[in-house]
Amino acid sequence: MKIAIVTLDGFNELDSFVALSILNRAKADGVCAEITGTGETVTSMNGVTVTVQQPLSFVAKADAVLFGSGIHTRDQINTPELMAKLSLDPSRQLIGAQCSGVLFLHRLGILPATITTDTKTRPVLARTDAVIEDRPLVAQGNIVTSGGCLSSSYLAGWMLAKHVGIDKAISILEYVAPVGQKSQFAKQARDIISKQLDIPAKRPLYC
Repeated sequence: MKIAIVTLDGFNELDSFVALSILNRAKADGVCAEITGTGETVTSMNGVTVTVQQPLSFVAKADAVLFGSGIHTRDQINTPELMAKLSLDPSRQLIGAQCSGVLFLHRLGILPATITTDTKTRPVLARTDAVIEDRPLVAQGNIVTSGGCLSSSYLAGWMLAKHVGIDKAISILEYVAPVGQKSQFAKQARDIISKQLDIPAKRPLYC
């Protein structure tokens, strides 16, 4: 399972790095998540510069694609040459978006009719026909959205559950959970993720 974590300048470190670390803990099961972006390096919202592992064209080849948030998202979705490189196929790929990352889905015409996002992005999408729910994770078919920086663990867990099953996914999340809260966090994660695993693609599919 090849996963492209779309990571552009101004990205939120929690969105990209937490997902990257959690997903790659299933390498033995064939999971490989990589930082995907433009150029050779990308700089985060707090000035952390990292090497891009895959070019943006990797998005079209990946089995799954994750869009995190960032301080330049609204400018990036209005950059035609960048958006032209984002070729997605929801019938074949698992697609996840966190916080302002859902704006990429909207611009690409694949924003699900039911979503979640952070409080800052919500007013932008309130102008659409999307139903925005107050939940950390909301799936519709092969597309899942999450809201809040720390929801990245649930987003990564959902991706893993789709590939290796809910039990293996939860064991990975339990391992990275804080000491003294492992069983509590695992129970909460299972409850949130399992309810979003087999959600059919509702009509209208996109808004």
